[in-house]
Amino acid sequence: MDCVKRKAYAKINLGLDVLRRRPDGYHEVRMVMQTVDITDLLTFRRTDRPGILLRTDKEELPSGKDNLIYRAAEAVFREQTQCGAIPRGQGVEIILEKRIPIAAGMAGGSADAAAVFHGLNELFGPGMSLSDMQRMGVKLGADIPYCLMGGTALAEGIGEKLRALPEPPRAVLTVAKPDIDVSTKFVYENLHADQLKEHPDIDGMVQAIRQGSLEGVTGRMGNVLETVTVRAYPVIDQIKKTMLGEGAENALMSGSGPSVFGVFRQRERAQAAAEQIRRAGLAGEVFVTEFYSPPRMQRPAGEDFSLE
Repeated sequence: MDCVKRKAYAKINLGLDVLRRRPDGYHEVRMVMQTVDITDLLTFRRTDRPGILLRTDKEELPSGKDNLIYRAAEAVFREQTQCGAIPRGQGVEIILEKRIPIAAGMAGGSADAAAVFHGLNELFGPGMSLSDMQRMGVKLGADIPYCLMGGTALAEGIGEKLRALPEPPRAVLTVAKPDIDVSTKFVYENLHADQLKEHPDIDGMVQAIRQGSLEGVTGRMGNVLETVTVRAYPVIDQIKKTMLGEGAENALMSGSGPSVFGVFRQRERAQAAAEQIRRAGLAGEVFVTEFYSPPRMQRPAGEDFSLE
């Protein structure tokens, strides 16, 4: 096989809680992560010259070691050539077609890196298991192990401790990314976890997912990072209110923002919300999509992923 194409799926946070700041500077979190059907497309071509050649359709994206795609490919080649799974002298050309909004709180970079692990595994056949790829990926980014697995999951620790959950109840989503850039570092540096007065009911949301209750899920949606980001960027709250005004069951910022998603029962209402957001000029990138549950790679029953 000389060419492989692989989709990278965006994620949203149905619930995001921050418990504390750890002595190492990272934040302890509890999150319910969900894949959505907004995708990048990556094409992998085997080359007879060693090295990694990355091409993207976005000028603002780096094509070298500053890109997670490059670093993920580099990690695979370093490990798999050492053990002989990838022949020395082989290389790869990677072409990225970008659709997931950039710097949007939707793990676009991590999703692309996850697609690299899967794509190179298929292209070269080194036989890496999901756990193998997750343990390599977590060294590059805490969201990568989740993106490798996809679907619905409870994430704890710094996001690297994962437990797969059942598929969520069916719904239609409107996702809007306003034309602003939000620094994740700024958000976490200005979050005072010890002073938070309200926390989302993550355990209740997990139970609602297990019970197949959309109302139980949407009624518990919450993201403590909104206490920082919404205050700094009021357009996020405007988008939420627009979605709710068009009949969303609930609306929430994803990750550290600035993307916002609304959960709808009817596609017509989701599309109406998207049109209203576009007409009001609240966001430059707007999608109507759904939850997505990719096929899971086989693992021993009951096994969770953890760095420890």
